[in-house]
Amino acid sequence: MSIASRDHAKQLFNESKRRLADRVGVNVNNTASIARQIVRGSKSNDILMQSAKHLAQQETALENTASNLNKIQLIQQQLGYQHAAIREGCHILGNVREAVSIY
Repeated sequence: MSIASRDHAKQLFNESKRRLADRVGVNVNNTASIARQIVRGSKSNDILMQSAKHLAQQETALENTASNLNKIQLIQQQLGYQHAAIREGCHILGNVREAVSIY
């Protein structure tokens, strides 16, 4: 092989190497650009935070609802006692009327 053909082969090899390095660099830059766009465009973190916030709000609402149901049950029980007392009072009132009408 002559010196000229060696130099030419060396130049071709170096040029191929340079082109490959340029292509690799472009691909790395494109990949980094895509990654940045995905991170910027991704709202998954915001959506997860918002979902957690809404879940916490729902938990509070459920606790308040359970508390209100317990209060309603107590009120219902008290109304039952009052109803029974009123019925008994009406029954006694009927007996009192009978007693008063006899005298």
